[in-house]
Amino acid sequence: MASEDPTPRSEDDAVSTALPEWFYPGPPGGWTADMLDHLPADAPRRVELIDGSLIMMSPQTQFHMVMVNLLIDRELGIRPPREFKIAREMSIRLGLRQRPEPDVLVVRRSVLANLDRTYYLPEEVHLVVEVVSAESQDRDRGIKPIKYSNAGIKFLWRVERESGEPVVYTYELDPAVGAYVPTGIHRGRLKTNIDFAVDIDLNLRRLTD
Repeated sequence: MASEDPTPRSEDDAVSTALPEWFYPGPPGGWTADMLDHLPADAPRRVELIDGSLIMMSPQTQFHMVMVNLLIDRELGIRPPREFKIAREMSIRLGLRQRPEPDVLVVRRSVLANLDRTYYLPEEVHLVVEVVSAESQDRDRGIKPIKYSNAGIKFLWRVERESGEPVVYTYELDPAVGAYVPTGIHRGRLKTNIDFAVDIDLNLRRLTD
């Protein structure tokens, strides 16, 4: 019987054996935004790029799915005017090594003409929405808002879950300081203005009953 290898294995060793060779340790100098369009066929469907590192999206909860469905619903959701359209799960190319993927976006209608596009540019995006999950808290609360504000995206919403119900934190970019300022905390009903009026009943049971 062969003896077990007594050599202790580091955490990095364990990670490298669990991930495919193309992922770990990755290209020299880190990943770039354009590389996301050329990942191998076995790559996860949803991947975003933050500071040159690939972030694999964890399986979504039903809360996450239902919340996104509410926001994009033509009758119950955001309902933008004609010059805008709703998009979901499309990345934004913020720079060479930055390509985050919000859950919901409001974009200029003209960007939808090219059906081969795989990302938007920040100047084409009016609103980004992040629905927070347990594994994405640090990114959604701290890292990504800084990336979005630095890129000049005007509006940001962050959706949290509180006692099973959604709470929506809304922000607007202050151009004088280049950072988001809070415009409201919304429970039960999301009523705000993002250059057009938004009024959404946040009762998710309408979509689950």
